[in-house]
Amino acid sequence: MALSTRQRPMPHATLKGRSLLTTGEFTREELSEILDLAIQYKTLGHGRPLRGKSIALLFFNPSLRTRASMEIAIHQLGGQAVVLDVGKGVWTLEYREGIRMEGETSEHIKEAARVLSRYVAAIGVRVFPALRAFEEERQDPILRSFARYSSVPIVNMESAMFHPLQALADIMTIRETFGLVDQRRVVLCWAYHPKPLPMAVPNSFALIAAQFGMNLTIACPPEYELDPELMQVIREHARRNGASVRILHDRHEACRGAEVIYAKSWGSRHYYGRWDEERVVRERYRDWIVDEALMRLTARGYFMHCLPVRRNVVVSDAVLDSERSLVVVQAENRLHVQKALLSMLL
Repeated sequence: MALSTRQRPMPHATLKGRSLLTTGEFTREELSEILDLAIQYKTLGHGRPLRGKSIALLFFNPSLRTRASMEIAIHQLGGQAVVLDVGKGVWTLEYREGIRMEGETSEHIKEAARVLSRYVAAIGVRVFPALRAFEEERQDPILRSFARYSSVPIVNMESAMFHPLQALADIMTIRETFGLVDQRRVVLCWAYHPKPLPMAVPNSFALIAAQFGMNLTIACPPEYELDPELMQVIREHARRNGASVRILHDRHEACRGAEVIYAKSWGSRHYYGRWDEERVVRERYRDWIVDEALMRLTARGYFMHCLPVRRNVVVSDAVLDSERSLVVVQAENRLHVQKALLSMLL
């Protein structure tokens, strides 16, 4: 939608030049500014604040929504997306310090980040964990290495531990659905999946739910509780915002009276890198699926998931295809929050 200069919403300057690695590094007020602008862009349209700017998007891993929505967001804001697939047309990158590079990696992030900083206005990085060493991967070493050596903003497009762009879209969706987000009863519900998955989405949703004052219940088997250090941070955000956090191992009790059920599978930190052992544990919980029976326990709750999702494994067809499913709106809102964020950072 084309708007006159007078009508067009203008981004605030408070976030200019900053990186987004996790929402925990931003205040609720700053995150709310991003959401305000995203909603304005969605409803009123926008100008071309990225005219003449190029943004590099580095993908260490596959992507559908993130790749498409970031490329489209940059294009519609007047910028140029430079998409780089690491290891496929782009040199494999080393992040470890002091390493003798005689292995598979061809270039160090020290040089790659500094060189790209001379070309582009910002760098987006998407890098999943190898699911081998929890204590190392929980530090997000590749993402943090880019942030250390880049002189332009870094945007986390999903890392080993966090997916802030998805979290922002999730909160935007809840805000559009309910109006007010404070005190909403939301459940982050672990679900069965035949493979161990990263913790980035559950970590980020739990964190931003606490930052926005929602009463959060995490429903999961005991082996799948989230990182206790992160949970301390989440509980502190909840306390500051007058909200609550609880962990339940009974998914039926957890979902009773909930307004939102956010389904997601993730791997166990207790068996991190030991899939043969975790597989045995995981098989005990094949019945952890969000189906109609579980949703009937809610207060006419809405269903959310970040996608992609395995039908009739994580969630039943009936729930996913119902009018209370918000998954497509969540995916659309990725586009709008990313436009707002890039406008504000640049």
